[in-house]
Amino acid sequence: MNSLVIRPYTTSDETAVVALWQACDLVRPVNDPLKDIQRKVDTQPELFLVAEQEGEIVGTAMAGYEGHRGWINYLAVSPPLQKGGLGRQLMDHAERLLRERGCPKINLQVRTSNRGVIAFYERLGFVQDDVVSLGKRLVSDQPSAG
Repeated sequence: MNSLVIRPYTTSDETAVVALWQACDLVRPVNDPLKDIQRKVDTQPELFLVAEQEGEIVGTAMAGYEGHRGWINYLAVSPPLQKGGLGRQLMDHAERLLRERGCPKINLQVRTSNRGVIAFYERLGFVQDDVVSLGKRLVSDQPSAG
């Protein structure tokens, strides 16, 4: 890859990041990507990574660490560049940043139907934990009716 740079997100990246997430089918109605970006900018913004190649945002990874486990969200690679090693580079970069903070383990969530992405993470050394993922919305990202 020519002139690839992995760096922290800046506000000027917003439109390109959302477009990338949409192209990668990561945007869901229950998660407003603009609100997710703002939340990350407000919390450990240095762990919100973008990959830029020749001035274009071609990848992202949103990492976090709360003192017990690290998390990866919004790992995205531009569809034409997928399977070319960029996802691994982003994960390596995120893992390094988490290790520097003393993080002992990384968790992430993948939809069970996304077999290709599960296989990608397995190639990186991730294994399925014997857990059930539970969630509870504290804030609705959807506009209220009325």
